[in-house]
Amino acid sequence: MKKRIQDMDVNNKVVLLRCDFNVPIENGNILDDSKIVASLETIEYLIRNNAKVVILSHFGKVKNEEDKKNNSLAPVAIKLQKLLNTKVIFSKQTRSLYLEAKIGSMKPGEVIILENTRFEDVPDKLESGNDAQLAMYWSGLADIFCLDAFGSSHRKHASTYGVAKYIPSCIGFLVQKEVEMLDKNILNAEKPFTIVMGGAKVEDKVDLIESLLPKCDNLLITGGIANSCLHTLEINVGSSLRTTDEETLTRIRSILINNKEKILLPLDAMIGRVYDKEYINHVNINEVTDDDIIYDIGIKTLNKYKEIIDKSNTIFVNGTCGKYEESKFATGTREMLNNIVNSNAIKIVGGGDGVSAVKHFQLQDRFDFLSTGGGATLEYIINGGLPAIDNIQDEETSNM
Repeated sequence: MKKRIQDMDVNNKVVLLRCDFNVPIENGNILDDSKIVASLETIEYLIRNNAKVVILSHFGKVKNEEDKKNNSLAPVAIKLQKLLNTKVIFSKQTRSLYLEAKIGSMKPGEVIILENTRFEDVPDKLESGNDAQLAMYWSGLADIFCLDAFGSSHRKHASTYGVAKYIPSCIGFLVQKEVEMLDKNILNAEKPFTIVMGGAKVEDKVDLIESLLPKCDNLLITGGIANSCLHTLEINVGSSLRTTDEETLTRIRSILINNKEKILLPLDAMIGRVYDKEYINHVNINEVTDDDIIYDIGIKTLNKYKEIIDKSNTIFVNGTCGKYEESKFATGTREMLNNIVNSNAIKIVGGGDGVSAVKHFQLQDRFDFLSTGGGATLEYIINGGLPAIDNIQDEETSNM
């Protein structure tokens, strides 16, 4: 068991807190603050217990100096101050004498957030390359390191993995909840356990499918992943999104053959046409022609999948059924999610597009858990752990 923040003496200590504030921002406005809100429990705990809180987070992709202009954490600092109802100092630097002096003069309960850690990736990729000197510098600012960025824990970066080597370390409440949820409800799910797997790129999901199939009772496949599966069965999917990678197709074919009693594929679809953006039609899955594009599942598929959903005790959603952002192709994803929330099962969404769809249809309050992880959630399920979390001190070996 990893050392937890509540196991540490944080009174009057400087705590280096790694959060995941990689939120969508448009014209300086935060479109979805759920990741920031999810971090509040740990931050508020530290404030109440008289810690001095120094926050690190990445934001966006920073590959050159130009990228820095649109990837500042300044809007996040403003939002965090409003949510905490306390002063949040924003440092425009990730390293500087001014920053060191500011942290040195902090009082218990005060908060400072540093600029985007990925600014350190220009020009030498110090953050993403887990540069030892950078990790030592950040760890030198604090007494304790707390990892509360579950969504970044699959990466061996200086701010997630490196700093834990140099000062006492622990995990925050968000990471604790994510790990507990995945261990209990996915890795050791109450059966019947059903997985609804969708999304675009099957290449990103093959390992996950292979990892989950021994654990689940049913795998309901939708979206672009379904197109690739249907193609391997020599069913025409027209011009629909699918993989062309032969190695992936071979693996999919083997998975389908060896697990045919668990896997369900779409029976019908809502289609568009290559040459007509206004075209929409409902067809059986064996009626798709070369010019058709599958954008959503149909009513027969929804009804068949609902039979499985209604008998399930645990449901894990990863991905969507189709192009739900367009209203004419939103029915499948919307009704699938409605069928899930109306079931008596434990309901979990595995980050990424699935969470976005749940929020799009305003169903977030009807799920038991929405993971903040995305890729980290999938990697945890596949490997049973994540590098940055694995690197945190174990409770039994801690000297604190």
